[in-house]
Amino acid sequence: MQNDCILSMQKITKVFPGVTALKDVSMDVKRGEIHALVGENGAGKSTLMNILSGIYPHGSYAGDILYDGNPCVFKSILDSEKIGIGIIHQELALIPRLTIYENIFLGNETSKSGVINWNECIIRSRELMKTVGLEESPRSLIANIGIGKQQLVEIAKALAKNTGLLILDEPTSALNDSDSDKLLQLLLSLKEKGLTCIMISHKIHEVVKIADSITILRDGKVIETLDCKKGAVSEDYIIKGMVGRELTDRYPKRNFQVGDKYFEVKNWSVFHEQQPDRKVVDNVSFFVRKGEVIGLAGLLGAGRTELVMSIFGQTYGRGICGEVLKEGEKINTKNVAAAIKNGIAYLSEDRKKYGLVLNNDIKTNITLVDLAKISKNSIINRNEEVVQAQKNVQILNIKCSSIRQRTLDLSGGNQQKVVFAKWIFKDSDILILDEPTRGIDVGAKFEICKIINGFAEQGKSIIIISSELPEIIGMCDRIYVMSEGKLKGELDKSQATQESIMKLIIGGRF
Repeated sequence: MQNDCILSMQKITKVFPGVTALKDVSMDVKRGEIHALVGENGAGKSTLMNILSGIYPHGSYAGDILYDGNPCVFKSILDSEKIGIGIIHQELALIPRLTIYENIFLGNETSKSGVINWNECIIRSRELMKTVGLEESPRSLIANIGIGKQQLVEIAKALAKNTGLLILDEPTSALNDSDSDKLLQLLLSLKEKGLTCIMISHKIHEVVKIADSITILRDGKVIETLDCKKGAVSEDYIIKGMVGRELTDRYPKRNFQVGDKYFEVKNWSVFHEQQPDRKVVDNVSFFVRKGEVIGLAGLLGAGRTELVMSIFGQTYGRGICGEVLKEGEKINTKNVAAAIKNGIAYLSEDRKKYGLVLNNDIKTNITLVDLAKISKNSIINRNEEVVQAQKNVQILNIKCSSIRQRTLDLSGGNQQKVVFAKWIFKDSDILILDEPTRGIDVGAKFEICKIINGFAEQGKSIIIISSELPEIIGMCDRIYVMSEGKLKGELDKSQATQESIMKLIIGGRF
């Protein structure tokens, strides 16, 4: 009879320079279960899984790993893959210009005498795609399928390596509700076929829905492992374990009277960058008052990101037309420098690609947006740079060893705070926040929401895009609803419910 425990991690300790990321962490995973790993950003979840998958090699940490009862000494990720451990990171490792089947078998090709049998790869790809519910042609390019389908390709890629234990790091963070539900159902069906999963997630309602066991990490230590089969586990109980306190209100209240109309976009249209005859934003008009937070709600592909990127220095799109006004006067936003000069800030949904220079330190990332502020005669005042960076790190409670720490080494929530810090340093008065809490735990999310409220109370105009309807409803004074590039309606906070928003998205009437 097989051991009921497929994985045992015993007294794992991992130290980075100046930081103990994990301290005596022990965790057992039962065969054929979905085991959730939850905690705040920086709690050590990803570090623990990087150790398990061999990304942090044996010898760089203390403690033992047993898989199927056998000690593991992984020198690289290839070693863990050989015995059946697969990991899917939050940032998908796919090559956009290759086909689905090429990505599935990349580095794992079916070959004989050094010659790849591509027909066999295509046949096996179809079988794997059927298993994960992907109804595309294996010859489709990754660039031509949505993020939800790309996530399925990653799972098929892992299954192609005969994975017995699959680690998923924030698998639904970039998905809408519909795609998230499909992915969760897939994980449940794979569990029925004997696959064991470890899932890192900040979406506690999803964890409660599918997990058999839940391990809570806080500050690099295991707080508790919950057996969901013994009884229902509440979201509030999990959150209390994660943050160490009761979190009675997920979205902090804001006490501020909004002012006059401050920022306005009129008759804005944008065409697709690769398909110049396809209109992705169609004659959209909206406005924001001083001290007001408005939301842009809609499904993935509704045109929200295309809208705001085209406004911010025309960083997306072709054939852009329309007007941008500030205090009733038309302003120039035709390039990023002009947009920033006119007080517009854009926090991208992809902070790592567009928001930060990851190999640079915190100090440099904060001040890079406005070097003139800390310079004289084009020479940077390094002392002033340090003062400004430290001030913003303290304001936002960024957890770091120092302002000289590489931004790459911060947790996702603290990276997001660095992006906010640079716009605080710039003192922009119109803030466009695209998925500001994506991939961030509930404790850090609460802090980010407090930061946003602080901006509003200073009289700044704020535009939020979020795929989480509770967040849009909880944070915004008014909500504009988009679908297929068009504005479908506007809701005041008192009118906004998930049902009323979805009715506008699908074309309903009130």
